[in-house]
Amino acid sequence: ALRRDRVETEEDFPRDVQELQRLLGDHQDGARIIAMPGAGTHVPIWLLGSSLFSAQLAAHMGLPYAFASHFAPRMLHQALAIYRQTFQPSATLAKPYAIVGVPVIAAPSDEEARFLASSTYQRVLGILTGNRTRLMPPIPDFWEQLDGRAQAAIADFLAVGVIGGPDTVRQGLQNLADETQADEFMIVSDVYDAELRLRSLEITAGAMNTAS
Repeated sequence: ALRRDRVETEEDFPRDVQELQRLLGDHQDGARIIAMPGAGTHVPIWLLGSSLFSAQLAAHMGLPYAFASHFAPRMLHQALAIYRQTFQPSATLAKPYAIVGVPVIAAPSDEEARFLASSTYQRVLGILTGNRTRLMPPIPDFWEQLDGRAQAAIADFLAVGVIGGPDTVRQGLQNLADETQADEFMIVSDVYDAELRLRSLEITAGAMNTAS
């Protein structure tokens, strides 16, 4: 709605965030537009991005920041460093607060998790080759059927991904927490079966609760 009929550019983004803050902030006399029911709610605004620009903007505006490393992990550490080093306290936030997106496939065993992850591998391969489809059922030995180039491309896309049983997931998330010092993780679990997807999230939650 904020974009109206424009093609968005980087120059529009800061203005859009400021406009959204005004619309959700206290009512201003003489305002030509009043957000209903948003006005006065002060709904927390996060910036979710996969670039250094979004990290700089979140830091400049003193807003919490989420990095979309669940699909674009390449600049994760650089973006977090910029965000934390250049953060300016605001009425919204006194110090940096960062979320890291993490693709997780959790199952009772490493073997089953790798099997379920083949749905994610198919999805990622489709994105990379311009052949997007709906999430597909898992395929036995799908990873082994791929050539080295495809495996490398998928591994790069899922660089911060954690796939495995409870112990593997616990250690993987702990390692990522140590590396990024993230305040929160935003978990994405592309498991084909809805019940197994819920199970994956439950296993992940249990692993997080037992991590040091």
